Amino acid sequence: MTEHPTQGPDFNRGNNGLLPAIAQDASSGQVLMLAYMNQQSYDETLASGQATYWSRSRQSLWKKGETSGHWQTVEEVFIDCDADTILLKVQQQGPACHEGYQSCFYRQVTDEGLRVIDHG
Repeated sequence: MTEHPTQGPDFNRGNNGLLPAIAQDASSGQVLMLAYMNQQSYDETLASGQATYWSRSRQSLWKKGETSGHWQTVEEVFIDCDADTILLKVQQQGPACHEGYQSCFYRQVTDEGLRVIDHG
């Protein structure tokens, strides 16, 4: 096993300083969503304990739940081996998906096409 000197994610490896951030339900292990973080949103997440992302469409910080009330309270933070992906283990309050599903990954690819599933 190789030890890496980095203390956290390497935002220089991301596109425009953005790294993918995966939110996973801390209890069930279900993958809830994928969003993006920059240094500012990462620091805010660590400071507040609430998942905070960078909205690429609004070009601003986005605290998950600030408009919907569907907060993500962060329990653990992991960084992958290349320090270019963030995994947040969260306690999700309400659905994670803006479409109302528990997970943004509610469509399964089948031979017949997409099938809507919800493991909520």
